[in-house]
Amino acid sequence: MVYKKDIDLERQWISLLGHLDRQINKRPRDLNAVLFLIGIQELGKGVGNFSKEEKQDLMHIAICKVLSFSGFYELEGIDEDGWPHWKLVKELPHFDLLEQEKLLKMHIIEYFQKELDIHL
Repeated sequence: MVYKKDIDLERQWISLLGHLDRQINKRPRDLNAVLFLIGIQELGKGVGNFSKEEKQDLMHIAICKVLSFSGFYELEGIDEDGWPHWKLVKELPHFDLLEQEKLLKMHIIEYFQKELDIHL
């Protein structure tokens, strides 16, 4: 069963992807691509050539940042290379894959609205 809030979330998500397409001249393919962009934004060093491990770290930074809106993560500090480090402060609920995706999309939209003042 599809609920109105799911339809609203998907509408906002599509709007966000369109906004990002206009900003970077490339539509992000999926949730991971958007998380990668957030990671780059949060690192604050601009676009560069990142190793596979650094790309994974950027996505981790993004996940921690967006889930911090619900109090799951807290910024622990920034290391000497300028990379943020997060700590888990509240256990994440056990969700199936679809629920995890919805939670992330909801917080990603919130991130762009709160942190970058983008209205969808």
